[in-house]
Amino acid sequence: MLVKVLHNGDCSKSNAVLEYLDENGVPFEIINIIEDPLSIMELRTVLKKLNQTVFHLIRKTDKLYLENFAGKDYSEEEWLKILVENPSLIQRPILVKGSVAMLGRPIENVKFFIEK
Repeated sequence: MLVKVLHNGDCSKSNAVLEYLDENGVPFEIINIIEDPLSIMELRTVLKKLNQTVFHLIRKTDKLYLENFAGKDYSEEEWLKILVENPSLIQRPILVKGSVAMLGRPIENVKFFIEK
C-alpha cells in the first residue's frame, strides 16, 4: 500500500524517513507541507488518522513557536488555522497509510508501521 509522507525538505528526520522508505522499496508519495500547505480539513483528517488532538502536532521547540505562540491559550480551531498558516510548526514527518497515520519518529517506529 502506498504511504503518503507529509514532509518538510528542511527537516533531517523527514529526509531520513524518505531515505529509509526508498532503501526498503516501500512505495511512497511525498506531500511537501511547506510548498503545498494542508487545509484545515486535511489537518483534521490527519489528526483523526493519528488519533490525536491538534496540540500533539505542534513543534513546541521551534523558534517560531517560542517567539510567537508559547504560553498563549489558543483553542483547537485557532491552532488549526495557525498550523495552516505556519506549516513549519507541524511535527514531521507524518506517514499516512490508508485510515491510519503515525509520526515518523523515532525511525524505529516507521519499520513497525510499514510492516502492519
